[in-house]
Amino acid sequence: MTGIFLQAFIYLFAAVIAVPIAKRFGLGSVLGYLIAGVVIGPVIGLVGSETTTIQHFAEFGVVMMLFIVGLELEPKMLWGMRHRLLGLGGLQVVVTAAVVMGISIALGVGWTYSLAIGLIFSLSSTAIVLQTFNEKGLNKTEGGKSAFSVLLFQDIAVIPMLALIPLLALPELVEKAQSTVTAAAEHHEDLSLVAGLPGWGYAIVVILAIAGVVVGGHYLSRPLFRFVAASGLREIFTATALMLVIGIAALMSLIGLSPALGTFLAGVVLANSEFRHELESNIEPFKGLLLGLFFITVGAGINFSILFDQFGTIIGLTLGVMLIKALVLLILAFVFKVKGSDRWLFALSLAQAGEFGFVLLNYTVQNNVLPAELGQTLSLVVALSMFLTPGLFILFDKVILPRFSAAKNEREADEIDEQGKVIIAGIGRFGQIVNRLLTSNGMQTVVLDHSVTQIDNMRQIDIKSFFGDATRHDLLHTAGIEDAKVFVVAIDDQERATELVHYIKQTYPHVRVLARAYDRGHHYSLRCAGADYVISETYRSALAMGAQALKELGVHPFRAEQQKAMFVETEAKSKELLYQTWRDSTEEDRFNSSYVELFMQLEQTLGEAMKQERTDKHTKSERGWTPPPKNFIAEAEQMQVDKKES
Repeated sequence: MTGIFLQAFIYLFAAVIAVPIAKRFGLGSVLGYLIAGVVIGPVIGLVGSETTTIQHFAEFGVVMMLFIVGLELEPKMLWGMRHRLLGLGGLQVVVTAAVVMGISIALGVGWTYSLAIGLIFSLSSTAIVLQTFNEKGLNKTEGGKSAFSVLLFQDIAVIPMLALIPLLALPELVEKAQSTVTAAAEHHEDLSLVAGLPGWGYAIVVILAIAGVVVGGHYLSRPLFRFVAASGLREIFTATALMLVIGIAALMSLIGLSPALGTFLAGVVLANSEFRHELESNIEPFKGLLLGLFFITVGAGINFSILFDQFGTIIGLTLGVMLIKALVLLILAFVFKVKGSDRWLFALSLAQAGEFGFVLLNYTVQNNVLPAELGQTLSLVVALSMFLTPGLFILFDKVILPRFSAAKNEREADEIDEQGKVIIAGIGRFGQIVNRLLTSNGMQTVVLDHSVTQIDNMRQIDIKSFFGDATRHDLLHTAGIEDAKVFVVAIDDQERATELVHYIKQTYPHVRVLARAYDRGHHYSLRCAGADYVISETYRSALAMGAQALKELGVHPFRAEQQKAMFVETEAKSKELLYQTWRDSTEEDRFNSSYVELFMQLEQTLGEAMKQERTDKHTKSERGWTPPPKNFIAEAEQMQVDKKES
């Protein structure tokens, strides 16, 4: 027991010291964990043979991470990214594996070895990439979305890879390994639910297990969470969340599927659950610690004796693999029109091998596809490529991104030195009026805008505002989002505006979000994202202009205002039905025939409403108006005739 305490203290102490130092120097937490592992492992020797065992345990951090990622993805969103998932992700795996296999064969390696090596190096590190994206706020960029699609497809592709690898077993390696079958392998086989089943039986078990996860997550999880939440004990809810993730991972392992894929599927199923945020907040600390532990074990597991003995070969293989993957990714980025800095982010972030590479390597050795000596060498290549990945992100941040940022006249975000109850994102023609109305009433506001020119213009007229991207989580925190009451979204970019609304309502549900919509479709998207109040930027001004046009055409001002009010009232009656029709349609066919038919009915209803004479009493907004005399237009025309005759 004492030994366990000492080992835990060593790992935690290394992380506590190394990670803050790495963050302070801008290296990121992942590189900090890797350096900590190297120091306590190969350099000082405080940890040793137990590292591999701990790494298997720490890999559960990847499982938890994919569960949390799934919670952020609604099924509709996942369906919407299917083309990028299958096209970009599928081509990346196939092309990378084919190129690596071709080069290996050209160097004289057997085709079975070459195919196995190609499959192993076609995978990238989900843990490092998503953790770094989250830290740097790159999840919502085009490059980040494309990289996530590839990583998700890779995790799914591990399943057919695991099915294919045993078919590549070499007879000479099988004979050599007959006497070395471990008790652990036998134990795992005993724990399998599909061992010895025919192909059709295995398929049925897999389908039933996946269906059980989907149906159970949709129908059984809510009553369970309500029952647990009623106890009022936070630790029991945490235990329930861990039980759910561990149980699904165990089920997937028992039927020979990827635990990470199973928990990701469960996360997607629970994405619409009212307990989603509570689940995420309970799982997040465990995920972070286990991922950190995983990165430490990667650093501690580097065998420097083999590295020094084969230094040139291993370094050459590592750099060669990363270069090949980066080139393949760049070509795919051109094909799929990923532009600007996002193209380089996509290529550099996925250029390494991944944690599932260790899984496939162990699996290939166990199934007599690759010899153990070659497996050790390739494990070093995988580990070193992961170790070098934070350096690629530094290259992107320090060299590539500034070049593109300079072209866009971008600069570092301002230091926000004040907070207010109202945060306004965007100080253009719309946000200015909102801000002026609030400040003139003594309200404290914090204004953020991503346009250097706009910020400078505001400062010239003594309107204090800060340069920065309002979608950056750290800037929102500095602006005091936790204590804010109202958040006004007035940025021009429709997609970023919708994502910002979604993030605010999901993370800070107490904040009232008021959003400016560009058009009807954007209005609906903002409502779906959770905005409390949405107004189209031209709606009120267009109404005012239409009413003025009626007055210019001779309609009495009272009648014109009545018609304007009738227009708003009639449209409001159909607004909810139109929205529901739009929301229930697919992303590719939002404005379908059903929607068009409803809209045409609205236009017909509007025309009929405008022809009706108002006989009711004045509304509150109309009480200051003097109603027009009967036959107002006829009398006015007669007055004009009399005036001319006189």
